[in-house]
Amino acid sequence: MARPIYVRFDTPTELADKALQLVQIASETGKIRVGTNEVTKSSERAEAKLVVMAEDVDPVEILVHIPMLCEEKRIPYLYVPKKQRLGQSAGLSKSAASVAIVDAGEAKVLLDELGQAFPTLKK
Repeated sequence: MARPIYVRFDTPTELADKALQLVQIASETGKIRVGTNEVTKSSERAEAKLVVMAEDVDPVEILVHIPMLCEEKRIPYLYVPKKQRLGQSAGLSKSAASVAIVDAGEAKVLLDELGQAFPTLKK
């Protein structure tokens, strides 16, 4: 299967797992925004510290603008393979196309680690 047009780089499995772990901890002890509309708003307001997007979103047009917006606002972003797992990590019973970490809560160290890994992935 071809990579969707909004996926600009490959996220290693190890980092994708850490991103899901970050989403789960932040949803319990910090603050997250779930869904593309909420992610867009928090990114435009520069509230988001990290954006996590699923690679299996259909239609792809839902997420096409998010990477450009993140780059414009200098917000790191990562991809995870499945929207179902992203939704579960966010504490939902349904899937989620994208999640913005607004406050990492007890996962601040994990957020910093993923933020530092972002520039090396983009190259």
